[in-house]
Amino acid sequence: MDSEALFGRILDIASAAAWRAEPRAAGRSVVFTNGCFDVLHAGHVEFLAWARSQGDALVVGLNDDDSVRRLKGPHRPIVPFDQRARTLAALRSVDVVVGFSQGTPEAILDDIRPDIHTKSAQYREEELPERTVVLQHGGEIRLAPHVAGSSTTQTIARILARYLDG
Repeated sequence: MDSEALFGRILDIASAAAWRAEPRAAGRSVVFTNGCFDVLHAGHVEFLAWARSQGDALVVGLNDDDSVRRLKGPHRPIVPFDQRARTLAALRSVDVVVGFSQGTPEAILDDIRPDIHTKSAQYREEELPERTVVLQHGGEIRLAPHVAGSSTTQTIARILARYLDG
């Protein structure tokens, strides 16, 4: 078997929206989530597996490098977009990875129109800027149980502490 067959797809927004028609026509539900996913860790993997369990296919909206810098500061991302996308696409839970440049995913959600949009329960549904567009297209929002103590910021801090102290 060719190893490429083991990866999910990395698509642009138009291609992801076109791909979305396939599972819809087959009566399958599509779940969407989004994030920076910089320095992938166990918390990310658990969240993505949970998100995928909410439907039949998972699309991950991945912030491009410029939007990560705007959201997280000038020293991020640690891992460039192409590598973050490839790593996510290698996870069994992820069917499609699609990059986007905005800080929040309303525009991409308007194009892809998932059945379910997932976020961590560290957020409140009524505070999500994308809530309106998800509900407008008949989707629903589901909040994943938040696992404390597993964040990219904490991972980076541990790495720095070990290398600077050692």
